[in-house]
Amino acid sequence: MKLPPLDYALPRSLDEAIALLSESEGQAKLLAGGQSLMPTLAFRLATPALLIDLAAIPGLDRIEITAAGVRLGARVRWVDIEQSEPLRTAHPLLVAAMAHVAHYQIRNRGTVGGSLAHADPAAEWPGLCVTCDAIIEVIGPAGSRLIEAGAFFSGPLSTHLAEAEIITSITLPAWPRGRRWGFQEFSRRRGDFALAGIALHYDTDAAGRVLDPHIGVIGACHSPHRLRAAEQAISGQVLDDVLIEACAQAGSAEVDPPTDLHGSARYRRALVHAMLSRALQQA
Repeated sequence: MKLPPLDYALPRSLDEAIALLSESEGQAKLLAGGQSLMPTLAFRLATPALLIDLAAIPGLDRIEITAAGVRLGARVRWVDIEQSEPLRTAHPLLVAAMAHVAHYQIRNRGTVGGSLAHADPAAEWPGLCVTCDAIIEVIGPAGSRLIEAGAFFSGPLSTHLAEAEIITSITLPAWPRGRRWGFQEFSRRRGDFALAGIALHYDTDAAGRVLDPHIGVIGACHSPHRLRAAEQAISGQVLDDVLIEACAQAGSAEVDPPTDLHGSARYRRALVHAMLSRALQQA
């Protein structure tokens, strides 16, 4: 299908983009990678009067690694992360998860800011941000503000972004040496959205006990979130097969998945159990 009739703008600065958004009175859409937006327009699920392309705004495609962590500009693409050698050390969980994001053609255009704004609960990136305590920087007419990833999503395909706000960057805290991590997901075909997935990481003390576990779920809930009961089940413990099973049971009991044409709630709970067990074994 063809796109609906609309105007197109290519602002050269964030100030210009914000002004265009404000003037549109809710009738504009931002274009970053377009991998979700363009099909939405083609199927007339959205009919904005104006398309604002962020491609000409400088600095939004930068990857910065410092002692404080990893900062990704909103227009950083999945392929940029996938091919970044410094990120393999600075944030190995992030790089490993990129292989699960759709297909190469999508990873070649899709962006981190676009995925957050779209807020698909089955997408890998929102779940990773929640799991890793990411901070999202946005800017609008009232200035810039920082939002914790766990407080950013308000439901499926919805966020707490204000009408004229733009995501500018995402910051992930520094990754300590020796941190354990795992990422597992299940989809009907490789590249499809996950029916259920788990991202996790934890540190260990000298005795091998689990410290500060972070376990996030994607695909099996209405929005990405941490599995607190599962985290509590392993915190301060030395992982073994019995503890992994207990953690997987706690995680599957904690989720409230939907039933749809792809699978029942019971099936998705079983997937969460399996993915959580595998991710812990991987870690």
